[in-house]
Amino acid sequence: MTTIISDTEETADEGTSGQYAFETSDEGTTLEHPTDRSTREATICVVGLGYVGLPLAVGFAQSDYRVIGYDVDDVTVGRLQEGVDTTGDLPDEAIQDGDISYTTDATSIAEADYVIIAVPTPIDDDERPDLGYVESAAATVGSKMEPGTTVVLESTVYPGTTREVLAPALEDASGLTAGTDFFVGYSPERATPGDDEHGLADVVKVVSAQNEKVLEDLATLYESVVDAGVHPAPSIEVAEACKVVENAQRDLNIAFVNELSMALDNMDIDSRAVLEAAGTKWNFHDYRPGLVGGHCIPVDPYFFAYRSAREGFDPELMQTSRQVNESVPDHVAELTIKALNQSHKTLRESRVLVLGLAYKAGVGDIRSSKIDAVIDALQEYDIDIAGYDPFADGDAARESFGIEVQERLAFEGFDAVVLATPHAEFEQLDLESVARKLTDDPALIDVTGTVGEDAAVDAGFVYRGL
Repeated sequence: MTTIISDTEETADEGTSGQYAFETSDEGTTLEHPTDRSTREATICVVGLGYVGLPLAVGFAQSDYRVIGYDVDDVTVGRLQEGVDTTGDLPDEAIQDGDISYTTDATSIAEADYVIIAVPTPIDDDERPDLGYVESAAATVGSKMEPGTTVVLESTVYPGTTREVLAPALEDASGLTAGTDFFVGYSPERATPGDDEHGLADVVKVVSAQNEKVLEDLATLYESVVDAGVHPAPSIEVAEACKVVENAQRDLNIAFVNELSMALDNMDIDSRAVLEAAGTKWNFHDYRPGLVGGHCIPVDPYFFAYRSAREGFDPELMQTSRQVNESVPDHVAELTIKALNQSHKTLRESRVLVLGLAYKAGVGDIRSSKIDAVIDALQEYDIDIAGYDPFADGDAARESFGIEVQERLAFEGFDAVVLATPHAEFEQLDLESVARKLTDDPALIDVTGTVGEDAAVDAGFVYRGL
Protein backbone atom coordinates (compact mmCIF):
# COMPACT_ATOMS: atom_id res chain seq x y z
CA MET A 1 0.00 0.00 0.00
CA THR A 2 1.29 3.49 -0.73
CA THR A 3 0.50 6.93 0.63
CA ILE A 4 2.29 9.95 -0.73
CA ILE A 5 4.35 12.39 1.36
CA SER A 6 8.05 12.70 0.37
CA ASP A 7 11.60 13.63 1.25
CA THR A 8 13.09 10.97 3.45
CA GLU A 9 16.80 10.45 3.01
CA GLU A 10 17.04 6.64 3.02
CA THR A 11 18.09 5.05 -0.26
CA ALA A 12 16.15 1.99 -1.36
CA ASP A 13 17.67 -1.12 -2.85
CA GLU A 14 17.11 -1.56 -6.55
CA GLY A 15 14.80 -4.50 -5.92
CA THR A 16 13.44 -6.75 -8.62
CA SER A 17 11.91 -5.80 -11.93
CA GLY A 18 8.33 -6.36 -12.93
CA GLN A 19 5.03 -5.19 -11.55
CA TYR A 20 6.31 -4.84 -7.99
CA ALA A 21 9.64 -3.62 -6.64
CA PHE A 22 10.72 -4.99 -3.28
CA GLU A 23 12.41 -2.80 -0.70
CA THR A 24 14.28 -4.15 2.28
CA SER A 25 14.41 -2.02 5.44
CA ASP A 26 17.26 -1.89 7.94
CA GLU A 27 15.23 -4.17 10.17
CA GLY A 28 15.03 -6.76 7.43
CA THR A 29 11.30 -6.34 6.78
CA THR A 30 10.43 -6.66 3.11
CA LEU A 31 7.79 -4.27 1.80
CA GLU A 32 6.38 -3.97 -1.66
CA HIS A 33 4.91 -1.14 -3.66
CA PRO A 34 3.58 -1.01 -7.23
CA THR A 35 5.89 0.47 -9.85
CA ASP A 36 4.28 -0.58 -13.12
CA ARG A 37 1.30 1.75 -13.66
CA SER A 38 0.37 0.28 -17.06
CA THR A 39 -1.92 -2.27 -15.43
CA ARG A 40 -3.62 0.38 -13.26
CA GLU A 41 -3.92 -2.13 -10.43
CA ALA A 42 -3.17 0.31 -7.63
CA THR A 43 -5.92 1.78 -5.47
CA ILE A 44 -5.63 5.50 -4.77
CA CYS A 45 -7.34 7.36 -1.95
CA VAL A 46 -7.62 11.13 -2.20
CA VAL A 47 -8.22 12.81 1.16
CA GLY A 48 -9.98 16.16 0.74
CA LEU A 49 -12.38 16.64 -2.17
CA GLY A 50 -12.14 20.37 -2.80
CA TYR A 51 -10.76 22.35 -5.72
CA VAL A 52 -7.51 20.35 -5.64
CA GLY A 53 -8.53 16.90 -4.48
CA LEU A 54 -11.65 16.37 -6.58
CA PRO A 55 -10.02 16.96 -10.01
CA LEU A 56 -7.14 14.75 -8.87
CA ALA A 57 -9.47 11.92 -7.87
CA VAL A 58 -11.40 12.23 -11.13
CA GLY A 59 -8.19 12.35 -13.15
CA PHE A 60 -6.92 9.09 -11.70
CA ALA A 61 -10.33 7.45 -12.10
CA GLN A 62 -10.46 8.48 -15.75
CA SER A 63 -7.05 6.84 -16.18
CA ASP A 64 -8.53 3.52 -15.06
CA TYR A 65 -7.34 3.49 -11.46
CA ARG A 66 -9.63 2.43 -8.66
CA VAL A 67 -10.12 5.61 -6.63
CA ILE A 68 -11.54 6.31 -3.19
CA GLY A 69 -12.53 9.91 -2.58
CA TYR A 70 -12.61 10.64 1.16
CA ASP A 71 -13.88 13.79 2.84
CA VAL A 72 -15.25 14.59 6.29
CA ASP A 73 -18.01 16.83 4.89
CA ASP A 74 -21.26 14.87 4.67
CA VAL A 75 -22.88 17.43 2.36
CA THR A 76 -19.99 17.43 -0.11
CA VAL A 77 -19.78 13.65 -0.23
CA GLY A 78 -23.56 13.34 -0.52
CA ARG A 79 -23.66 15.60 -3.57
CA LEU A 80 -20.74 13.78 -5.16
CA GLN A 81 -22.49 10.45 -4.59
CA GLU A 82 -25.45 11.94 -6.46
CA GLY A 83 -23.11 12.77 -9.36
CA VAL A 84 -23.03 16.53 -8.82
CA ASP A 85 -19.79 18.52 -9.16
CA THR A 86 -19.21 20.53 -5.98
CA THR A 87 -16.45 22.77 -7.37
CA GLY A 88 -17.94 24.20 -10.56
CA ASP A 89 -14.82 23.17 -12.49
CA LEU A 90 -15.86 19.73 -13.71
CA PRO A 91 -18.83 18.43 -15.69
CA ASP A 92 -21.18 16.24 -13.68
CA GLU A 93 -20.42 13.38 -16.07
CA ALA A 94 -16.79 13.40 -14.88
CA ILE A 95 -17.97 12.89 -11.31
CA GLN A 96 -19.99 9.89 -12.37
CA ASP A 97 -17.50 8.24 -14.76
CA GLY A 98 -14.70 5.90 -13.79
CA ASP A 99 -14.12 3.54 -10.88
CA ILE A 100 -14.44 6.07 -8.08
CA SER A 101 -16.32 5.95 -4.79
CA TYR A 102 -17.00 8.93 -2.53
CA THR A 103 -17.16 8.32 1.19
CA THR A 104 -16.92 9.74 4.70
CA ASP A 105 -15.90 6.31 6.03
CA ALA A 106 -12.24 6.56 7.02
CA THR A 107 -11.86 2.78 7.19
CA SER A 108 -11.77 2.76 3.38
CA ILE A 109 -8.30 4.36 3.56
CA ALA A 110 -6.94 0.93 4.49
CA GLU A 111 -7.74 -0.28 0.97
CA ALA A 112 -5.41 2.24 -0.68
CA ASP A 113 -1.90 1.71 -2.01
CA TYR A 114 -1.47 5.47 -2.34
CA VAL A 115 -3.04 8.12 -0.13
CA ILE A 116 -2.92 11.66 -1.47
CA ILE A 117 -3.69 14.41 1.03
CA ALA A 118 -5.16 17.59 -0.45
CA VAL A 119 -6.59 19.63 2.42
CA PRO A 120 -6.65 23.40 3.02
CA THR A 121 -3.65 25.15 4.56
CA PRO A 122 -4.78 28.67 5.53
CA ILE A 123 -3.00 31.25 7.66
CA ASP A 124 -4.22 32.34 11.09
CA ASP A 125 -5.02 35.84 12.30
CA ASP A 126 -1.32 36.43 12.95
CA GLU A 127 -0.44 35.45 9.37
CA ARG A 128 1.20 32.22 10.53
CA PRO A 129 0.66 28.88 8.73
CA ASP A 130 -2.26 26.89 10.10
CA LEU A 131 -1.48 23.21 9.59
CA GLY A 132 -4.48 21.96 11.56
CA TYR A 133 -6.11 20.31 8.55
CA VAL A 134 -2.88 18.57 7.57
CA GLU A 135 -2.35 17.27 11.10
CA SER A 136 -5.95 16.09 11.35
CA ALA A 137 -5.76 14.34 7.97
CA ALA A 138 -2.47 12.69 8.94
CA ALA A 139 -3.99 11.42 12.18
CA THR A 140 -6.91 9.90 10.27
CA VAL A 141 -4.77 8.40 7.54
CA GLY A 142 -2.19 7.08 9.99
CA SER A 143 -4.83 5.34 12.07
CA LYS A 144 -6.17 3.46 9.05
CA MET A 145 -3.36 2.87 6.55
CA GLU A 146 -1.65 -0.47 6.13
CA PRO A 147 2.13 -1.08 6.11
CA GLY A 148 3.66 -0.38 2.71
CA THR A 149 1.39 2.56 2.00
CA THR A 150 2.78 5.67 0.30
CA VAL A 151 1.34 8.99 1.49
CA VAL A 152 1.68 12.06 -0.71
CA LEU A 153 0.97 15.57 0.51
CA GLU A 154 -0.29 18.05 -2.11
CA SER A 155 -1.34 20.91 0.17
CA THR A 156 0.71 24.12 0.10
CA VAL A 157 3.10 24.14 3.06
CA TYR A 158 6.36 25.73 4.17
CA PRO A 159 9.61 23.86 3.41
CA GLY A 160 10.13 21.09 5.94
CA THR A 161 6.48 20.39 6.72
CA THR A 162 6.35 16.94 5.15
CA ARG A 163 9.35 15.74 7.08
CA GLU A 164 8.75 17.63 10.34
CA VAL A 165 4.94 17.57 10.65
CA LEU A 166 3.29 15.08 8.33
CA ALA A 167 5.60 12.09 8.75
CA PRO A 168 5.70 12.28 12.57
CA ALA A 169 1.90 12.65 12.72
CA LEU A 170 1.51 9.57 10.55
CA GLU A 171 3.96 7.68 12.73
CA ASP A 172 2.19 8.67 15.94
CA ALA A 173 -1.21 7.57 14.64
CA SER A 174 -0.05 4.34 13.01
CA GLY A 175 2.76 3.11 15.24
CA LEU A 176 4.73 2.62 12.01
CA THR A 177 8.02 4.18 10.91
CA ALA A 178 8.36 6.42 7.86
CA GLY A 179 10.82 5.07 5.33
CA THR A 180 10.62 1.61 6.82
CA ASP A 181 6.96 0.68 7.22
CA PHE A 182 5.42 3.32 5.00
CA PHE A 183 6.66 5.97 2.59
CA VAL A 184 6.04 9.65 2.06
CA GLY A 185 6.31 12.18 -0.76
CA TYR A 186 5.29 15.72 -1.71
CA SER A 187 3.82 16.99 -4.96
CA PRO A 188 2.59 20.60 -4.90
CA GLU A 189 -0.82 21.22 -6.40
CA ARG A 190 -0.95 23.64 -9.32
CA ALA A 191 -4.71 23.89 -9.70
CA THR A 192 -6.10 26.94 -11.47
CA PRO A 193 -9.88 27.13 -10.90
CA GLY A 194 -11.81 28.43 -13.89
CA ASP A 195 -8.93 27.79 -16.33
CA ASP A 196 -9.84 25.04 -18.78
CA GLU A 197 -6.42 25.22 -20.49
CA HIS A 198 -4.37 24.48 -17.38
CA GLY A 199 -5.98 21.49 -15.73
CA LEU A 200 -4.33 18.51 -14.05
CA ALA A 201 -3.11 16.95 -17.31
CA ASP A 202 -1.79 20.20 -18.79
CA VAL A 203 0.68 21.46 -16.16
CA VAL A 204 4.05 19.89 -15.38
CA LYS A 205 3.85 18.05 -12.03
CA VAL A 206 6.68 18.53 -9.54
CA VAL A 207 7.20 15.30 -7.58
CA SER A 208 9.45 14.50 -4.63
CA ALA A 209 9.89 11.62 -2.21
CA GLN A 210 11.91 10.39 0.72
CA ASN A 211 14.16 8.16 -1.40
CA GLU A 212 14.98 7.48 -5.02
CA LYS A 213 12.87 4.35 -5.37
CA VAL A 214 9.73 6.04 -4.02
CA LEU A 215 10.47 9.07 -6.21
CA GLU A 216 10.69 6.85 -9.27
CA ASP A 217 7.45 5.16 -8.30
CA LEU A 218 5.57 8.42 -7.76
CA ALA A 219 6.93 9.94 -10.95
CA THR A 220 5.57 6.95 -12.87
CA LEU A 221 2.24 7.24 -11.09
CA TYR A 222 1.77 10.94 -11.87
CA GLU A 223 3.06 10.59 -15.44
CA SER A 224 0.10 8.32 -16.11
CA VAL A 225 -2.33 11.22 -15.57
CA VAL A 226 -0.25 14.32 -16.41
CA ASP A 227 0.31 14.70 -20.15
CA ALA A 228 2.64 17.67 -19.62
CA GLY A 229 5.12 15.47 -17.78
CA VAL A 230 6.74 15.25 -14.38
CA HIS A 231 9.67 17.13 -12.84
CA PRO A 232 11.40 15.04 -10.15
CA ALA A 233 12.68 17.39 -7.44
CA PRO A 234 15.95 16.49 -5.69
CA SER A 235 14.36 16.76 -2.25
CA ILE A 236 11.02 17.23 -0.60
CA GLU A 237 12.06 20.65 0.68
CA VAL A 238 12.81 21.79 -2.87
CA ALA A 239 9.33 20.74 -3.99
CA GLU A 240 7.71 22.42 -0.98
CA ALA A 241 9.65 25.64 -1.57
CA CYS A 242 8.95 25.77 -5.31
CA LYS A 243 5.21 25.96 -4.70
CA VAL A 244 5.34 28.96 -2.39
CA VAL A 245 7.99 30.67 -4.54
CA GLU A 246 5.80 30.40 -7.66
CA ASN A 247 3.06 32.44 -6.06
CA ALA A 248 5.35 34.74 -4.09
CA GLN A 249 6.86 35.82 -7.40
CA ARG A 250 3.43 36.64 -8.80
CA ASP A 251 2.53 38.49 -5.62
CA LEU A 252 5.67 40.62 -5.93
CA ASN A 253 5.04 41.47 -9.58
CA ILE A 254 1.42 42.39 -8.95
CA ALA A 255 2.48 44.50 -5.96
CA PHE A 256 4.79 46.48 -8.23
CA VAL A 257 2.03 47.40 -10.67
CA ASN A 258 -0.42 48.08 -7.82
CA GLU A 259 2.02 50.49 -6.20
CA LEU A 260 2.72 51.98 -9.63
CA SER A 261 -1.01 52.48 -10.17
CA MET A 262 -1.38 54.34 -6.86
CA ALA A 263 1.62 56.54 -7.59
CA LEU A 264 0.46 57.38 -11.13
CA ASP A 265 -3.05 58.13 -9.84
CA ASN A 266 -1.54 60.85 -7.67
CA MET A 267 0.21 62.21 -10.77
CA ASP A 268 -3.07 62.09 -12.72
CA ILE A 269 -1.50 59.70 -15.25
CA ASP A 270 -3.36 56.71 -16.69
CA SER A 271 -1.53 53.66 -15.30
CA ARG A 272 -2.96 51.29 -17.88
CA ALA A 273 -1.79 53.52 -20.70
CA VAL A 274 1.66 53.52 -19.11
CA LEU A 275 1.69 49.71 -18.85
CA GLU A 276 0.51 49.38 -22.44
CA ALA A 277 3.30 51.64 -23.65
CA ALA A 278 5.92 49.90 -21.52
CA GLY A 279 4.66 46.56 -22.77
CA THR A 280 5.88 47.31 -26.27
CA LYS A 281 9.39 46.44 -25.08
CA TRP A 282 10.14 42.79 -25.72
CA ASN A 283 11.27 41.95 -22.19
CA PHE A 284 8.64 43.87 -20.21
CA HIS A 285 6.49 41.56 -18.06
CA ASP A 286 2.75 42.01 -18.51
CA TYR A 287 1.16 42.31 -15.05
CA ARG A 288 -1.92 44.41 -14.30
CA PRO A 289 -3.10 46.06 -11.08
CA GLY A 290 -6.01 44.63 -9.14
CA LEU A 291 -7.28 42.99 -5.97
CA VAL A 292 -5.19 39.98 -4.97
CA GLY A 293 -7.50 37.33 -3.55
CA GLY A 294 -7.76 33.56 -3.60
CA HIS A 295 -6.13 30.72 -1.72
CA CYS A 296 -2.59 30.89 -3.09
CA ILE A 297 -1.08 34.27 -3.95
CA PRO A 298 -2.21 36.07 -0.75
CA VAL A 299 -1.21 33.11 1.43
CA ASP A 300 1.88 31.36 0.08
CA PRO A 301 4.37 34.20 0.76
CA TYR A 302 3.51 33.97 4.46
CA PHE A 303 4.47 30.28 4.46
CA PHE A 304 7.86 31.04 2.99
CA ALA A 305 8.44 34.04 5.25
CA TYR A 306 7.52 31.99 8.32
CA ARG A 307 10.08 29.28 7.60
CA SER A 308 12.71 31.82 6.54
CA ALA A 309 12.28 33.80 9.77
CA ARG A 310 12.77 30.57 11.73
CA GLU A 311 16.20 30.36 10.16
CA GLY A 312 17.02 33.96 11.06
CA PHE A 313 16.36 35.73 7.74
CA ASP A 314 13.38 38.04 7.12
CA PRO A 315 12.50 38.29 3.39
CA GLU A 316 11.65 41.99 3.48
CA LEU A 317 10.77 42.44 -0.20
CA MET A 318 8.30 39.55 -0.05
CA GLN A 319 6.66 40.99 3.07
CA THR A 320 6.50 44.48 1.62
CA SER A 321 4.76 43.11 -1.46
CA ARG A 322 2.13 41.57 0.79
CA GLN A 323 1.59 44.90 2.52
CA VAL A 324 1.16 46.69 -0.81
CA ASN A 325 -1.38 44.20 -2.11
CA GLU A 326 -3.28 44.14 1.17
CA SER A 327 -3.67 47.93 0.89
CA VAL A 328 -5.45 47.76 -2.49
CA PRO A 329 -8.99 47.28 -1.09
CA ASP A 330 -8.66 50.55 0.84
CA HIS A 331 -7.40 52.22 -2.32
CA VAL A 332 -10.42 50.93 -4.29
CA ALA A 333 -12.72 52.27 -1.57
CA GLU A 334 -10.92 55.62 -1.74
CA LEU A 335 -11.39 55.74 -5.52
CA THR A 336 -15.10 55.02 -5.01
CA ILE A 337 -15.47 57.84 -2.49
CA LYS A 338 -13.67 60.27 -4.81
CA ALA A 339 -15.95 59.27 -7.68
CA LEU A 340 -19.08 59.75 -5.55
CA ASN A 341 -17.86 63.16 -4.45
CA GLN A 342 -17.15 64.10 -8.05
CA SER A 343 -20.71 63.01 -8.85
CA HIS A 344 -21.97 65.37 -6.10
CA LYS A 345 -23.33 62.50 -4.01
CA THR A 346 -23.73 62.57 -0.24
CA LEU A 347 -21.83 59.52 1.00
CA ARG A 348 -24.24 58.39 3.72
CA GLU A 349 -27.12 58.64 1.24
CA SER A 350 -25.32 56.83 -1.57
CA ARG A 351 -26.06 53.35 -2.88
CA VAL A 352 -23.31 51.33 -4.55
CA LEU A 353 -23.68 48.12 -6.53
CA VAL A 354 -20.67 45.79 -6.54
CA LEU A 355 -20.45 43.62 -9.65
CA GLY A 356 -18.50 40.45 -8.91
CA LEU A 357 -18.03 38.98 -5.45
CA ALA A 358 -15.84 35.98 -6.30
CA TYR A 359 -12.07 36.27 -6.03
CA LYS A 360 -11.47 35.77 -9.77
CA ALA A 361 -13.30 35.76 -13.08
CA GLY A 362 -15.20 32.68 -14.16
CA VAL A 363 -15.54 31.09 -10.72
CA GLY A 364 -18.03 31.36 -7.87
CA ASP A 365 -15.59 30.98 -4.98
CA ILE A 366 -16.02 33.88 -2.56
CA ARG A 367 -13.60 32.52 0.04
CA SER A 368 -10.48 34.66 0.32
CA SER A 369 -12.09 37.30 -1.89
CA LYS A 370 -10.80 40.80 -1.21
CA ILE A 371 -14.14 42.35 -2.12
CA ASP A 372 -15.22 42.07 1.49
CA ALA A 373 -12.45 44.47 2.53
CA VAL A 374 -13.66 47.01 -0.05
CA ILE A 375 -17.21 46.65 1.23
CA ASP A 376 -16.10 47.06 4.85
CA ALA A 377 -14.19 50.24 4.01
CA LEU A 378 -17.18 51.77 2.20
CA GLN A 379 -19.60 50.84 4.97
CA GLU A 380 -17.53 52.90 7.39
CA TYR A 381 -19.00 55.90 5.54
CA ASP A 382 -22.54 54.53 5.91
CA ILE A 383 -22.72 53.82 2.19
CA ASP A 384 -25.44 51.30 1.31
CA ILE A 385 -23.90 48.35 -0.56
CA ALA A 386 -25.49 45.64 -2.68
CA GLY A 387 -23.81 42.99 -4.79
CA TYR A 388 -24.32 40.69 -7.73
CA ASP A 389 -22.31 37.74 -9.00
CA PRO A 390 -23.51 35.35 -11.73
CA PHE A 391 -21.43 32.47 -10.32
CA ALA A 392 -21.44 32.86 -6.54
CA ASP A 393 -24.09 31.27 -4.33
CA GLY A 394 -26.41 34.06 -3.18
CA ASP A 395 -27.06 32.78 0.32
CA ALA A 396 -23.36 32.18 0.98
CA ALA A 397 -22.52 35.65 -0.31
CA ARG A 398 -25.15 37.31 1.89
CA GLU A 399 -23.79 35.56 4.95
CA SER A 400 -20.16 36.25 4.08
CA PHE A 401 -20.42 39.90 3.07
CA GLY A 402 -23.43 41.01 5.11
CA ILE A 403 -25.02 42.88 2.21
CA GLU A 404 -28.01 42.59 -0.10
CA VAL A 405 -27.15 40.19 -2.91
CA GLN A 406 -29.23 40.35 -6.07
CA GLU A 407 -30.47 37.20 -7.74
CA ARG A 408 -31.17 39.17 -10.91
CA LEU A 409 -28.99 42.07 -12.00
CA ALA A 410 -30.77 45.41 -11.52
CA PHE A 411 -29.20 48.88 -11.62
CA GLU A 412 -32.15 51.09 -10.72
CA GLY A 413 -31.60 53.40 -7.75
CA PHE A 414 -27.83 53.05 -7.47
CA ASP A 415 -25.41 55.97 -7.58
CA ALA A 416 -22.29 54.02 -8.49
CA VAL A 417 -21.12 50.67 -9.78
CA VAL A 418 -17.91 49.01 -8.61
CA LEU A 419 -16.91 46.52 -11.29
CA ALA A 420 -14.75 44.31 -9.07
CA THR A 421 -14.52 40.85 -10.68
CA PRO A 422 -14.18 40.79 -14.48
CA HIS A 423 -16.65 38.02 -15.27
CA ALA A 424 -17.20 37.72 -19.03
CA GLU A 425 -20.85 38.69 -18.53
CA PHE A 426 -19.81 42.16 -17.42
CA GLU A 427 -17.71 42.76 -20.53
CA GLN A 428 -20.93 42.74 -22.55
CA LEU A 429 -22.73 45.44 -20.54
CA ASP A 430 -24.43 48.19 -22.54
CA LEU A 431 -22.90 51.09 -20.62
CA GLU A 432 -25.29 53.72 -21.95
CA SER A 433 -28.28 51.61 -20.93
CA VAL A 434 -26.75 51.01 -17.49
CA ALA A 435 -26.04 54.72 -16.98
CA ARG A 436 -29.67 55.60 -17.76
CA LYS A 437 -30.90 53.21 -15.06
CA LEU A 438 -28.66 54.70 -12.38
CA THR A 439 -29.17 58.06 -10.70
CA ASP A 440 -27.94 61.28 -12.32
CA ASP A 441 -24.18 61.62 -12.88
CA PRO A 442 -23.43 57.99 -12.00
CA ALA A 443 -19.95 56.75 -11.13
CA LEU A 444 -18.15 53.66 -12.38
CA ILE A 445 -15.15 52.26 -10.53
CA ASP A 446 -13.54 49.82 -12.93
CA VAL A 447 -11.12 47.87 -10.73
CA THR A 448 -9.60 45.69 -13.46
CA GLY A 449 -10.06 47.95 -16.49
CA THR A 450 -12.78 45.70 -17.89
CA VAL A 451 -14.63 48.41 -19.84
CA GLY A 452 -12.07 51.20 -20.07
CA GLU A 453 -12.25 54.92 -19.37
CA ASP A 454 -13.19 56.19 -22.83
CA ALA A 455 -16.22 53.92 -23.17
CA ALA A 456 -17.40 54.73 -19.64
CA VAL A 457 -17.04 58.51 -20.00
CA ASP A 458 -18.78 58.44 -23.39
CA ALA A 459 -21.69 56.62 -21.72
CA GLY A 460 -22.00 59.36 -19.09
CA PHE A 461 -20.06 57.94 -16.14
CA VAL A 462 -17.64 59.57 -13.77
CA TYR A 463 -14.85 57.03 -14.13
CA ARG A 464 -12.16 55.76 -11.79
CA GLY A 465 -9.90 52.76 -12.17
CA LEU A 466 -6.65 51.25 -10.96
